[in-house]
Amino acid sequence: MAPSTSSAITLTINGEKRTLPVDHRTTLLDALRERLDLTGTKKGCDQGQCGACTVLIDGRRAVSCLQLAVAAEGREITTIEGVARGEQLHPVQQAFLDLDGYQCGYCTPGQICSAIAVIEEHAAGWPSAVTTDVRPGAGVPALTAEEIRERMSGNLCRCGAYVSIVQAVARAAESAQAPPGTPDDATGAAGAGVAA
Repeated sequence: MAPSTSSAITLTINGEKRTLPVDHRTTLLDALRERLDLTGTKKGCDQGQCGACTVLIDGRRAVSCLQLAVAAEGREITTIEGVARGEQLHPVQQAFLDLDGYQCGYCTPGQICSAIAVIEEHAAGWPSAVTTDVRPGAGVPALTAEEIRERMSGNLCRCGAYVSIVQAVARAAESAQAPPGTPDDATGAAGAGVAA
C-alpha cells in the first residue's frame, strides 16, 4: 500500500488555529491564499526571489513560496492580515502609509512583514553584509539607509518605491526606539530625512 500524500494539519496563523487537509507538496503560500483565503500574502515569482510572499514564522521572515505548509505546523505564522492591532496599524504600516512606501501595492505586504523583522533583527544587534564592525562587543550598528537597503534587499519593488520604503523603515525603527509618550511627529522627523 502506497503511503498517503496528504494529511490534515493545524496551522497557527495570526494567533488563530486553522485545521485543513493539504497535499504534502503544498506550499505555505498556496495554503494561505488558496485554502485559507488570506490573500494579503502575494504570489510574485514563486521561486523565493522577489519577497512578495514574505510572512513571519516564529517572528522571523520567510518566503512562504519555498516553505511547505506541513513544515509550518506547530509554528507561529503572521501574515500581513495579522500585524495590525484591531484598527490600530502597526508602526511599519503607518510609516509606509505616511511616507508613500508603495505605489501599486503588490509587494507592500511582503515589504512590511520583512521590515518588521528587519527592525527586530537590527535591534537585536544582528549584523548585515554592509555592517562595518561585526565584533561581538561593537554594539548595534547605526540603522543607516545603506543598512536598510541591504537588509531589505530580498524584497523587490517593480514600481521603484525604494526611496520611500527606506524612509518608512527608518521612521518605524525610530518610533520603536522612542520612549513611551513621545509624539509621533518627533520620532518621524529624522526618519523622513534618511538619505536614500
